[in-house]
Amino acid sequence: MNPANGERRTANVVLYAKPGCHLCEDAKKEIEAARRERDFTLTEVDVSLDPALHRDYGERIPVIEVNGQEAFELGVERAALLRHLGTVAP
Repeated sequence: MNPANGERRTANVVLYAKPGCHLCEDAKKEIEAARRERDFTLTEVDVSLDPALHRDYGERIPVIEVNGQEAFELGVERAALLRHLGTVAP
């Protein structure tokens, strides 16, 4: 919540993944399940489209970033993501 004007800010989650990655698909399912319990924006980034991203994330995907900070790699569980969202100020 923004104390200055009473508005609640939405957390931002970024999923770094690539097509055909079963771990990425599992992570997306967990993230979508978490979205049914908590409001946040989700951005999906296909690391296979950018050589630099593929170099940085390719061996660790899926990588999940919450509000600009890496929070998970190689997967995520909904409960862990919800706990993390509860401890990170949007």
